[in-house]
Amino acid sequence: MLLFAHYPEFVAGEGGWLNNPSFHGLSEQLYEYTSAAANNGSGFEGLGDNTYFWNYTTGWTLILGRFLPIVGQVAIAGLLAGKKYVPESAGTLKTDTVTFGVMTLPLSLLWLPCHSSRHMH
Repeated sequence: MLLFAHYPEFVAGEGGWLNNPSFHGLSEQLYEYTSAAANNGSGFEGLGDNTYFWNYTTGWTLILGRFLPIVGQVAIAGLLAGKKYVPESAGTLKTDTVTFGVMTLPLSLLWLPCHSSRHMH
């Protein structure tokens, strides 16, 4: 879809939605599809994306970007549900010990600031 959308004849036939046919125009199109797959609704303002082409293709991108990964997650859950129970042994990592806390502290110090900075404007 994206490569077909970059043809000038197609763009003119759809109302001339691509204001910059160079590299910035390509990045506008890539961002439009990435934004649709992430379901956040943002996009570059230089792209006139209220056309049938963009509404339908980004709609399909949203559906595929949201529901196809769910199939893999449900498959993994099914595989994990089918595993046999293994009793605790000497190789089991207990989560109620100081060792587990020491192991996860560096990870939380790396992950939590990055996660919270997403919500800052």
